[in-house]
Amino acid sequence: MKNIIKPTLVLLVICVIASTVLAFLYQKTAPIIAENNKIAERDARKVVLPEATKFLAVDGQGRTEVEKDFSEKNIKYYEGFSDDKLVGYIFKCGEKGYSSYVKTIVGIANDKDFTITGIKIVSQQETPGLGANCVTPGFAAKFKGKNPATIYVNKDGGDIVAITGATITTRTVTNSIRDEFDLLKKDFKDNQEGAK
Repeated sequence: MKNIIKPTLVLLVICVIASTVLAFLYQKTAPIIAENNKIAERDARKVVLPEATKFLAVDGQGRTEVEKDFSEKNIKYYEGFSDDKLVGYIFKCGEKGYSSYVKTIVGIANDKDFTITGIKIVSQQETPGLGANCVTPGFAAKFKGKNPATIYVNKDGGDIVAITGATITTRTVTNSIRDEFDLLKKDFKDNQEGAK
């Protein structure tokens, strides 16, 4: 019994020290990570809807007249403006991929088909060399000019060519864009009708 107590106490002390260090590091890095995510999302807005010079957040109550971040509660999407003319919308979507949750920022034009103007993967931890290739410009280019309501991976009968060896990641991004657009398209159409 005496031989068990000493190693148990040593392990307990090691666990307490390790937990304390991890908690301290998390408290110090969490705000930095959150700020970096906000910056990445702001930069992504300019990439996916380059024609826009101003972005206004839309929440459950309507246009907010201020730039907010997706991380703030109730932000549904952004309207992008150029010289006070509405040129498109930006929304965020995500689904579980092969090994992580993949988050995408999507820009669509304010035209009759809501044509995709660009996408940017802002968060993923997919397999390096395979699914992680979803962050490349070549992958994003596959979506540009497509109708978000009708995109499917080629293995599902669509025309989005899957990344070699990473069909799950490609399908995750494609389906998340289509599904989120499906939820928001009534808002976009109502907005267009209201502008006429």
